[in-house]
Amino acid sequence: MHDIIASKAQVSIPWEAAAPPFRHGADDDNLARSFEESLRISKEIDEQLLESKKAMEKKKKSVQILLLGQSESGKSSVLRNFHLAFAPKHFESERLAWKIIIQLNLIGSIKLILDVLQHEWDTSGDAEPKSPLNRDLRRIRLGLSPLLFIEQTLAQLISPGTHNHRDVCVRPGSNWKAIFKARAEVNFEDTSENGKRRRSQNHLGKDTDATSVLAASKDDILVLWNDPDVRAVLKRRGVRMEETPGFFLNDIDRIADPNYVPSDADIMRARVRTLGVEEHYFVIEKGLDVGSEVYITDVGGSRSQRPRWIPYFEDVQTIVFLAPLTFNQALEEDPDVNRLEDSLMLWREICRNKLLAGATLILFFNKKDVLASTLAAGVKVKKYVPSYGELPNEVASVTKYFCDKFRTYHRKLSPLPRPFMFHETSAIDTNSMGALLLGIRETILRAYLQQGEMI
Repeated sequence: MHDIIASKAQVSIPWEAAAPPFRHGADDDNLARSFEESLRISKEIDEQLLESKKAMEKKKKSVQILLLGQSESGKSSVLRNFHLAFAPKHFESERLAWKIIIQLNLIGSIKLILDVLQHEWDTSGDAEPKSPLNRDLRRIRLGLSPLLFIEQTLAQLISPGTHNHRDVCVRPGSNWKAIFKARAEVNFEDTSENGKRRRSQNHLGKDTDATSVLAASKDDILVLWNDPDVRAVLKRRGVRMEETPGFFLNDIDRIADPNYVPSDADIMRARVRTLGVEEHYFVIEKGLDVGSEVYITDVGGSRSQRPRWIPYFEDVQTIVFLAPLTFNQALEEDPDVNRLEDSLMLWREICRNKLLAGATLILFFNKKDVLASTLAAGVKVKKYVPSYGELPNEVASVTKYFCDKFRTYHRKLSPLPRPFMFHETSAIDTNSMGALLLGIRETILRAYLQQGEMI
């Protein structure tokens, strides 16, 4: 019995085995580093979540405005007018950045003319054009080629992959204003007293500076634009340059000047197409509500981008909806759809949306200047809007007709009673828009306060 017990005592039990001597190896170092990296990443995520929460709380305590309307309705021009009326210092700080956009708008018009002329001559089969301009076209195109290169280079810089678009396009987050502003400031101040140019440290160089090239090309541009044969070709092809957004060909003498600085009106007329949703932030600089923070969200108005509107409806206080009075124009993305009819359809959906039941709606019948010039040219409303019938072909009658249609949808479809507020506007008119925005300032701030927030 004693032997049995002794033999049991000698049995080696696995979990009681002596631990091998500790040896510090590479695997342990990797494990420690991996653990430290995980802690660092976790800490960064926590900090980002905290910052996002703070930013969200800050935004909830600010004035929030949503700009809605179809593409080319004038939303961006209204946004600039908000800056000019409420934050003039902020507006002034971006003036030189807009100079480059205006130059690009001008170059885009030149490019369009050259493309139309080339297409005309390619399809005419006339191997020996008789117009003196036609014979000089090769020289003019060659002389203007640096401008076309500049346009393509800048377009690729601020919005890669969109260089074939006829408008200046920017993507949210591209920081194009900062890039252009820095370059414009360098160009504006880069001549010292002794006449030597300082070296630019910006993304843009001389190969993307349109100022000097425009000045050198001014005569050729004037010849191209003022030639009666060119005007005839454009008219025959249905290209109405004066009606296109960002049209500056009648201002070549000013814009091609090396010392050109954009006026307020120039900036309002400048054309930039935002591809996506862009949020703008500024602080009110004057008035009783000075110091109030404002967030204005500008969403793309093309049909492909409208499904992205919904996430921005939640908690919105004020919607400024733009309906351009261009009754004789169709959507760019669908030539069978009338612009005003499309605006009416959009307004109907906005009014009936339950997420927006508590939002203040402000309707801008924009481009009243375009409406006046269209009617003055003899264009009949009933040709494009058959239901208009034999009503007077006058501005007041046309505006009242469409206003009644918008008011009807507003009254019938709104989930909760709310006042119908509308204004006839021309977003490129800084004087009238400034007075209007200051006038509706109280309405916007009242909507802000009604949501239980204090300024």
